[in-house]
Amino acid sequence: MTETEVPAYVKASASAQGLTLDDARAHRVATHLARCAHLAQLLDAAPLSPDHELAEIYKPLAFPPPSNKRYQL
Repeated sequence: MTETEVPAYVKASASAQGLTLDDARAHRVATHLARCAHLAQLLDAAPLSPDHELAEIYKPLAFPPPSNKRYQL
C-alpha cells in the first residue's frame, strides 16, 4: 500500500464499519497503520528461521488433583 492509498483505505474501512472519523483522526489512524505496515515489511524481510524464535510455546500447567474426594467422579 502506498502513502497515498493508506488514508483512502482508512476512510473506506471506517465507512464500511459505520464509524465516523474526522480528518484529524483519520490522519492519525493512517499514520499508525503506515508505521505498522512498515514494521511488518521489515520483519518479513528479516532472514529468520523458526530456530531463531526464543519464546516457548504456551504450555498450561496441569491442574493439581483435587484434595477433596467430593470432586472425584
